[in-house]
This record gives sequence, C-alpha cells and structure tokens, in this order.
Amino acid sequence: MDGIATQAGALPRMTSMNKKIQGSLDDHRNENLRILSKLTAKRKALMQPHEVIDELNKAAEESGSLKIMDGPLARVFSLCQEAIVLAPWVGLALRPRPGLWEYMRINVEEMIVEELTTSEYLSFKECLADENRCNDLYVLELDIEPFNVGFPRMTRPQSIGNGVQFLNRHLSSRLFRDADSMEPLVEFMRVHKYKDQTLLLNESITNVVRLRPALIKAEEYLIKLPNDQPLKDFYSKLQELGLERGWGDTAGRVLEMIHLLLDLLQAPDPDILEKFLARIPIVFSVAIISPHGYFGQSNVLGMPDTGGQVVYILDQVRAMEKEMLKNIKLQGLDIEPQIVVVTRLIPNANGTTCNQRIEQIEGTKHSRILRVPFRNENGILHNWISRFDVYPFLENFVYDVAQELTVELPGKPDFIIGNYTDGNLVASLLCHQLGVTQCNIAHALEKTKYPDSDIYWKKFEEKYHFSCQFTADLIAMNQADFIITSTYQEIAGSEDTVGQYESHVAFSLPGLYRVVNGIDVFDPKFNIVSPGADTIVYFSFTEKDRRLTDLHDKIEKLLYDPEQTAEHIESL
Repeated sequence: MDGIATQAGALPRMTSMNKKIQGSLDDHRNENLRILSKLTAKRKALMQPHEVIDELNKAAEESGSLKIMDGPLARVFSLCQEAIVLAPWVGLALRPRPGLWEYMRINVEEMIVEELTTSEYLSFKECLADENRCNDLYVLELDIEPFNVGFPRMTRPQSIGNGVQFLNRHLSSRLFRDADSMEPLVEFMRVHKYKDQTLLLNESITNVVRLRPALIKAEEYLIKLPNDQPLKDFYSKLQELGLERGWGDTAGRVLEMIHLLLDLLQAPDPDILEKFLARIPIVFSVAIISPHGYFGQSNVLGMPDTGGQVVYILDQVRAMEKEMLKNIKLQGLDIEPQIVVVTRLIPNANGTTCNQRIEQIEGTKHSRILRVPFRNENGILHNWISRFDVYPFLENFVYDVAQELTVELPGKPDFIIGNYTDGNLVASLLCHQLGVTQCNIAHALEKTKYPDSDIYWKKFEEKYHFSCQFTADLIAMNQADFIITSTYQEIAGSEDTVGQYESHVAFSLPGLYRVVNGIDVFDPKFNIVSPGADTIVYFSFTEKDRRLTDLHDKIEKLLYDPEQTAEHIESL
C-alpha cells in the first residue's frame, strides 16, 4: 500500500480549511486516532455519507468522547458525499454547495491532511477497483472545460437551470457596448428565410442605420390603423419600407414587435430581448429522436423498455404542434409546421404498429412517427433488443435517418430533440451532420440509478454496457446547444444530494478513462421546463362533474369489500 500513500504527491498542500482540520486533529490526537481508526478498520471500502456519519458516531460513543464531532472536522464530514478507505488513508469528496467540489484525504495513523486535485482523488479512488494500477501514469483523462473557456458561464448555484435568462442578460449587456453591436442581430433578420420566402427584412435594409428610420416610418403608419387590421391590408406598405412577413398578423401585433425592436436599439434590456427573440419566426420543422423500445400509440405500454417516455413524447408533440400553429398564425405566416418522431422500426412487432414506417400521431394534423430499422453488416435487425444493447447500431441508424428525414421534411429540420442516452447520441451525430440546433432531454441518467456503476463498471459491463452509456452521455451533453430538465434537483440535486447531471462532473472508469471535467452544471445550456400536466386527465377536485363516477362502485368494492381485500392481501 506504499504506492497508495505517495501517489498524490510527497508534499501535502495546506489551504486555510486544511489548517483548521489539521489543528482539530492535533488538539485531541489520541481520541481522534481511536475514532478515525474505525473508518480504516475495513482496510478497503467505498462509503456513502450516512455510513461515514454512522461509523463516526458509533466510534465516538464507544470511546466516550464526542469531541471529534465538534469544530472544523465535523463540518468536513457533514459535507462529505463519499469516503474512500484505503488504510491508513481516508479520502473525502466534499461538496460545500451544489456543483462545487473539493477533495482531500487524511492519514489516520499520522494525522496528516492533504488536499487533492480532482485527478489525484480519482486516481486514489481507482485503487479500489485495481491496486495494480495505483501508480499508472498512462491514463486517458477527459477535460471538457478548455473547450468552453470562451463561453459565458454562471457562477452561483442558485442560477443553475436558468440559462436563457442568463444569456439574455449577457447578450443585452453586449448589445449596449457600441453602435455596431446590434449589427449581427440585424444581419440575421436580413438573411432569415423559410425555403425561398424572405422573412422580417428585405434587401433594402442593409444595416442598423437604415433599419431605424424604416421602423419609425412603419410605426407612424401602423399607429393610425385599428389594432385588428389584418396583415393583407397593409403588407405592401411594409414591403416598401423594407419589412417582410413575420412581424405579426395584425397591425397591433406588428406594432408591438416594432416597439420591442426600437426599445432594444435605444437601450438593450434582457426582458425585452427575450420577448423579441421569442416572436421571431424560426421553428417550422422539428425532429424528435427516441430509438429504443416499442414506440407506438397503442398496445405498447408495459412492453420492454417502453414506458413514460413514450407518453411524454406524444404529449410533447401535441402541445408543440398546437404552440407552433398558434405562433405561426400570430407571426402572419401561412406555413404548415412539421414534427417527425424518429424511432426504430421493429419488423417482429408483437402485435404493435412498430413495424409501420409512417404512423400519424393521434390528435395532430402535421405530426407523425417515422420508423427506421436497425441494421448491421448482416442486414436488418428484426427483433427488439434492450436499450443497453443498441449502441453498435446507432451509427448506421444515423446515416439512414438522415436519408429518411430529407424525404419526410421540406429540407433539414430547424432543430432536433434527443431523448434518453441513445436518442441524445443520435441527435448529436445528426445535428453535426446536418448543421442544426440540438436539444437534449435525459429522462433518466443511469449513472445515479446504479450506485458505484462507474468505479466498478466492469462488473456491470456485460449486461448494461455502461462504458458506452456514460461515454454517450458525455458526448451528447457537451455537444448539445441546450438541455431541458424538469427540476433543479435533476441538474444539481439539493444541499444533501447530488444531481443526476452533477454526478457526471468527475468520475472514473478504471482501465478505460478518467473524467476530471465532464458535464458543467453551471453551463447556461441547462434550462428548467417543468413538464406540467394534461388538463384532460388532471383537474381540480372541485370539478365534480368531470369525475368518472361510473367507476366509483368498482373502486369501493376493491377497497372495502372484505372478500376482495382478503384476496388481494393474500396475493401480496
């Protein structure tokens, strides 16, 4: 074990926190030695926070002294999210605040405290899996941070998940710097098109200098019209001034957007910028990727790897189409939106529609499911396979999907939404190939569902292929332009628990690679959008007329009938 004791460096680094801890250890050396020795009794272990606290409390009670649980040392153990016992050392992963991590270790025999870098801590942790690799100098380390060094980044844990607001504030501050700072926005509006249809500005508006008087003349003209005057009655006048379709469907709506832009030209404001950008017509076609499982509208729930994700996506499509139709109308455009859910075609569909290439989505007019089969060198895969086994097929799947999408959509989609790990990886490859915006939705990150699935990944590899999954998550989350999550806790957990994404900040797959900076939870690409609820299914308890009263008798019998309850209790 000598290699373990020296691998993090011969000279301990002493921060102010370390000095306080060192002082706390020295003040009651014998008592601390007896109590901390309990942690190293197992010689080699990976301990969760509650296990560490339980062991320390038990040892303190047995020794008749609770001094170790006072002062700086108590604070350290209250922040501990993980302890690594490799006698005589105890390594600690400390989390002062969500998204912020520090690492240290204590030599229990000599009562010495050392601060560790992320790489050193992970190297120390890898000894749990393989002591022979403790001093391995040839380890592939992944550090994504340098690739994002020039991009604005949040610093306060309270801001995590509010990326849009942060970027609007950042962008509005930049727009106010000088007269030319608005030129990129004007250039985008000038070249923006849908197919061959020019939107927002025509060729007569070439810069901000020409835009401002055009907007003022349009304002003077529109303010004299009734707010509900339809676009067709004054569209030719807007064209003369250099304004094309996309500003609104009525005089009042167009005037509102002109006022927003004039306000931005005068004094950029994050709230005004957000409102203005939200009104720009950008999204007309969307591809949603969900490869695994039986993706269908009937007879699929309860099938392997098929559950709430299918319901979520179908509800999302219906809501998205409704919103797109409303926005397109309000923008004064006559364009039919297109939404395509891309999934896997399964020839042996077991009584479902998953062997149909195209399936219209119920409750929509412009949305459909597009199914593309998995294939390899042996041809098309006919049977369902687990979501953990799909990775060898995804590269060919991307190529085939790109071909199929060009047939189903008028050109490439405006943006692509990936779902779950496999869908997010496919979305990453598609977006890179097609040059479009990428959105990710995780639904679940397996790393937090299976404790110690990183350090002991080889034990799980044959069944779960976590090496593929964790790598895919790293690629997809860093490739994405934005990531949608349901809650703050999903990203960065709480004061006491680690978030799903936060668990990918730093981890190791011993013998494969070590991640020292993986997913940055302070990245503004993270945005919290709660999924909400279907008001057809969920409604206030006061709306008694909407209740399914026909089922009440059956429910009461199941709950209260002695024969029924006895039968079900026995079956449990």
